[in-house]
Amino acid sequence: MDINKDQPQEQAAAQPADKPKKLALNIVSGKVEHRGFGAGAINLSQMSSVIIEEGEAYLDMGALHAKSKVEKGIKFSVNKEDVPNGISSWIVWVAADRKEEGMYYAGVTSCEMLVDREARRGWKILADHVNRMDYALKRRIMLDNLGDQEKAALKKLLMEYNPEMWANSNEDLKSALA
Repeated sequence: MDINKDQPQEQAAAQPADKPKKLALNIVSGKVEHRGFGAGAINLSQMSSVIIEEGEAYLDMGALHAKSKVEKGIKFSVNKEDVPNGISSWIVWVAADRKEEGMYYAGVTSCEMLVDREARRGWKILADHVNRMDYALKRRIMLDNLGDQEKAALKKLLMEYNPEMWANSNEDLKSALA
């Protein structure tokens, strides 16, 4: 595809041919082959997001793009002091995989945020959210920052959502939520 085909000849000639290509990251959900410089893919088709707030856990796929029910309309800061009346909410990244026995919860990680809905302010560290999503994709279990109430709510949701996947899951996950 020639991006310069609609430009006058002088403009097309003025653009250097050896100009470096820009890096690009494509987020796709199907099996796609990418070739060439800067072309990459993250397969999020087996990734889900769970929100835990006030002892209740529920699926909210909007969190994959920072548009969960909890995050909508909230201006986030990296300073906890900006949200003195914030209520702890958690995003839990859950990656599913398949093994001989069937599907299972392969990677599960959690990250905290504070939300004050009345003030429409919140606190979260975006880098932590991104890194923990990546860790879930890499099949890690990282739930040590959850309290007992949050762990119980997450365990209940995972068990009820798909008992077979829970049964097939590794002991690391089960012991982390015990």
